[in-house]
Amino acid sequence: MYRVWNFLASYSLLLIFGALAALVWANLDVIAPVAGNPHYWADTYHNFVEFVIWDHAPIGHWHAAHIAASDPTFADLVAGGAEVLTDAEGHEYVLGEGYRTLTFHYLVNDILMAFFFGIAAKEVWEAVILENGSLRGKKAATPLFATAGGMFGPIAVYLGLAAVLGSETYNAVANGWAIPTATDIAFSYLVGRIVFGAGHPAVRFLLLLAIADDAAGLIILAIFYPSGELAPEWLLLSVGAAAGVFLLANWLPRRMDRGKQDRPNSTWVREVLGFWPYALAGALSWYGFMMSGLHPALGLLPVVPAIPHADRAFGIFAAAEEHLTDLLNHIEHGLKYPVEVVLFFFGLLNAGVQFSSMGAATWLVLAGLLIGKPIGIFLFGWIAAVPLKLGMPQGMRLIDLVVIGFVAAIGFTVSLFVASVAFGPGEVQDAAKMGALLSFFAAVAAIAAGKITRVEKHEL
Repeated sequence: MYRVWNFLASYSLLLIFGALAALVWANLDVIAPVAGNPHYWADTYHNFVEFVIWDHAPIGHWHAAHIAASDPTFADLVAGGAEVLTDAEGHEYVLGEGYRTLTFHYLVNDILMAFFFGIAAKEVWEAVILENGSLRGKKAATPLFATAGGMFGPIAVYLGLAAVLGSETYNAVANGWAIPTATDIAFSYLVGRIVFGAGHPAVRFLLLLAIADDAAGLIILAIFYPSGELAPEWLLLSVGAAAGVFLLANWLPRRMDRGKQDRPNSTWVREVLGFWPYALAGALSWYGFMMSGLHPALGLLPVVPAIPHADRAFGIFAAAEEHLTDLLNHIEHGLKYPVEVVLFFFGLLNAGVQFSSMGAATWLVLAGLLIGKPIGIFLFGWIAAVPLKLGMPQGMRLIDLVVIGFVAAIGFTVSLFVASVAFGPGEVQDAAKMGALLSFFAAVAAIAAGKITRVEKHEL
């Protein structure tokens, strides 16, 4: 990937600008109220977010058709075998043919964010599969244990405190348990460099932890936050698309080129077809995820391993990756500017919450991040390093794990995304999103913890 400073200046700063613009827009009713309409600006913001691009579209939000018993077609549908359902108020209805609506929010969160998660999947895939990958071998053992702690700790704090607040609060917020498990790689890396210095082994430890956290986060999103009723048979389309493009555009040309030094078939596929076979496979895989009920933003994940990639990993944010010409890195470089724009709109469409929306979910998310992360990472890291004798990187102290825990508590991007899928639009979702936004204060806590524990900065 690109040098971290370039990465932050583009991806992360545009995301922040979008989030700040959304916060200002959503709170303009307080800053610049419109006479006679106290919700004018908030309404314009939500109308912008949910702007309908295409109604009754082949893709988009699913709207189930509820046909009440008073409808003339109700009896015919029941006679035809439709199941009669009853709502909370005791009214009977059956489900008719539904339809999909493509909104601006769906376009960004469910379609375009697939490219962002595809880039994240690329980094995880290289870290796991390639020679010198950062998640291979004994060097990754302690960071992986710490990653587990950095997920179980926040979950325990979030759900534990929610239970203390009572059953009503617990039932309202319980589905957001995964929000504080996230770690924003770019911002955590930046704060880690500020606290430890660029040459400190804790920075590499932090990167290993963050990328493993991303991998676990993708799995959590896929399993625990489906976008609709599950229809797993549609995943055969995703798997088939990935397997088919691997065999036809990757494996077969290389097999036909065995013994041929100039590799004519692989060269023809690369120069003539380029990324288009993988784009088609990605579109089919995305559609399979949407129809299966899994979140479609993860739809490109099966295709990433099928794309020709480098022989060895140079590490996340490694400058050498700028010069790699394999198709996987070439596609990532080509997505740089489009994904910058996507992240700007992601911030704009998801961070527009009113400051008055702070509630129990806000403080639970913050507690999970600022309390659960440091405790979990330290505890599990200590178990790996001491009782299990897996050791710590040379130059790192056990107490550094606490500081790393505060750095990793910056959730932001992925926390915002999880909040948007964990809860439906409303007060609880807005409160949870505010907690994700306020996780930036973990940077202050990390810097303070570094001073208290007397971290010695190591510069390159």
